[in-house]
Amino acid sequence: MSKQKLGYSCRSCNQFFTKWSGICPKCSEWNTLEEDVFIPVEKTRFESHRVSQNKPELIHEIKASEGHRVATNITVVDRLLGGGVVEGSLILIGGDPGIGKSTLMLQLSEAFSLQGKTVLYVSGEESKEQAALRALRLGIKTDKIYLFSETLFAEIKKAIDTIKPQLLIIDSVQIVYKGELSSLPGSVTQVKEIAMEAMHIAKGEKITTFLIGHVTKSGELAGPRVLEHIVDTVLDFEGDREHGYRILRSTKNRFGPTDEIALFQMGSKGLKEVLNPSEAFLKERIKDVAGSVIVPTLEGSSAFLVEVQALVAPTNFSTSSRKSTGLDQNRLSLLLAVLEKRVGYSFQSVDVFVSVAGGMKIVEPAADLGILMAIASSFSKRPVNSETVVIGEVGLTGEIRSVSRIESRLKEAIHMGFKYAVIPKKNSQGLPESITKKLTIFGVELVEEAIGQLLSRKGGTSTIQTKKVDYAGTPQSL
Repeated sequence: MSKQKLGYSCRSCNQFFTKWSGICPKCSEWNTLEEDVFIPVEKTRFESHRVSQNKPELIHEIKASEGHRVATNITVVDRLLGGGVVEGSLILIGGDPGIGKSTLMLQLSEAFSLQGKTVLYVSGEESKEQAALRALRLGIKTDKIYLFSETLFAEIKKAIDTIKPQLLIIDSVQIVYKGELSSLPGSVTQVKEIAMEAMHIAKGEKITTFLIGHVTKSGELAGPRVLEHIVDTVLDFEGDREHGYRILRSTKNRFGPTDEIALFQMGSKGLKEVLNPSEAFLKERIKDVAGSVIVPTLEGSSAFLVEVQALVAPTNFSTSSRKSTGLDQNRLSLLLAVLEKRVGYSFQSVDVFVSVAGGMKIVEPAADLGILMAIASSFSKRPVNSETVVIGEVGLTGEIRSVSRIESRLKEAIHMGFKYAVIPKKNSQGLPESITKKLTIFGVELVEEAIGQLLSRKGGTSTIQTKKVDYAGTPQSL
């Protein structure tokens, strides 16, 4: 074996150095150098899993193919991946501890095995008995799933050669290690080597491979950045463990769309797919309460409705508080500044709390007007009409900017039984009759105009009838 060289690798740019430094000399990132082992490349290192002998060809002479896809028969997962799992692809899935990654992989294993495919589930974090007990609890009964509790990659490789599975799951990539390396499992070198080995196995043997990865405290995938470059698809498994919903989000996909999501509900029998997210997020909603606004949002090709809740309450401290859950804190500060400057609201002596119900996260600016209206509703103690949806991006001068795919958003609102929609004026032009006959559209250009449409203020009356409520949410007659 070639002589190994001790040193340090940057987890950002993957450059190797013999001496440690607080800043990477190549990419200038701080505190990214970690102890590592440099391994000289051997000629026969991946020989057993070489894809084929090939030569350069002209691009128009190559017969392009998307590859054979295998349907998982889990509707939301198939849509997320673009029609199923591509044979021989390498997929990385990450998420917080206890979020349900292993549960999802076991259910996916069952879906493959029911199609007659052999599955090898390598569990480095649980014994075979513990993994079997989990499968029993989930009601998984099949003779095509092999469980293997092992962390040494050489032994895993032997099992792959013996069983010859169509689906390989390694749980997790930070636990498995190569014995010929002196570094600890989970180090930069070990993770890179395991990922490279998995890639050559997936491509060379046409074995669909899932790697389960850990995440850092900030929610990012642990390990070197090169790990995400090696794999074909990166999936993030998100969700609040206090809520029952879990979101599988695609952030990279060489064979399909990105930014798609699959929604699940965690129960005693594992993860259950949610085919109608709007209904799931709105089923516990209380109507005619100040501070509640329904916002149609987009995730990939899907439009669904979420409830944005705001609470504006007097503060008992000299410094007021601004808290948000499920949306960007900086965006909240911006919208509060617009309300103060353009509408005249004062938030100096009040605390402001904003949350997206159900554990969802909103990142698109199309939700700006909905967030702003929820805050204004709570501040003025007047609810927004419960049959109204609000859409629009808010600019710094108080203008309401148009948003993309307005028809998809409005069709989802119609599907869920809503009657009114406050949207940017530019988007209100040229809408088809199939929407305007079922939904009353109010086009607005400024924040003040939107508040006038939805809320009664300064003695005026709103276009859409509202009721006055106190901070506890008790309706009062006007």
